[in-house]
Amino acid sequence: MAKIIVVTSGKGGVGKTTSSAAIGTGLAMRGHRTVLVDFDVGLRNLDLIMGCERRVVYDFINVVQGDATLNQALIKDKRLDNLFVLAASQTRDKDALTVEGVGRVMSELSAQFDFVICDSPAGIEKGAHMAMYFADEAVVVTNPEVSSVRDSDRMLGLLSSKSKRAEENREPIKEFLLLTRYDPARVETGEMLSVTDVEDILSIKLLGVIPESQAVLKASNQGVPVIFDAESDAGQAYGDAVDRLLGADMPHRFLEVQKKGILKRLFGG
Repeated sequence: MAKIIVVTSGKGGVGKTTSSAAIGTGLAMRGHRTVLVDFDVGLRNLDLIMGCERRVVYDFINVVQGDATLNQALIKDKRLDNLFVLAASQTRDKDALTVEGVGRVMSELSAQFDFVICDSPAGIEKGAHMAMYFADEAVVVTNPEVSSVRDSDRMLGLLSSKSKRAEENREPIKEFLLLTRYDPARVETGEMLSVTDVEDILSIKLLGVIPESQAVLKASNQGVPVIFDAESDAGQAYGDAVDRLLGADMPHRFLEVQKKGILKRLFGG
């Protein structure tokens, strides 16, 4: 049976879909059969970041409603044989997602994969509830700013009360914090919350800190998950986060302002 992980946030624009793509790809790179499921019905960005937007024939809603089989809708990644994408619909409404239909698809996916990564829409509407309902674990993505952290705190309340695990009085969803767009220089000037500030507010295990990086935008525009860019800080940070998700005990990097070497001070860059 697969482990179902929801990647969620209370606020839009925090890097949730980028993180879903990086985490799912990282798990596949480490040998785990993984599927990424886009729950953001009506918008659909995951296929763009994964570089498979032109290959979408059937989508998640088609499978939920029985218009297509799961195997018809799954898109195999061109780079990794054990990575698949189940795209969202751009033309349907979120009301097409039902507990029964989503539960059936999750059950089918669980039988075929090691990990099911659910890319949730932001906020607390139906799509977000469906994405978290069947989860075993949750990665809560937040930026180091007060409004983003506050909204993430609200999501933690929903994760602990609105999931299938909560309804059945089972062990609660395991929650992890992923802090994105982190800039140590802005933390030093007081423009941004520190890692410690965010940890104190949310009180959940820190999975990773992803630094602000141009590599993220570049990778998204190219349809390549940033974790493939092993030279970039962001790619390395996502790699570390995936290893921690799999149980590795690793120190957190990129938390301090990087001091320039003498050549960079002399010549810039």
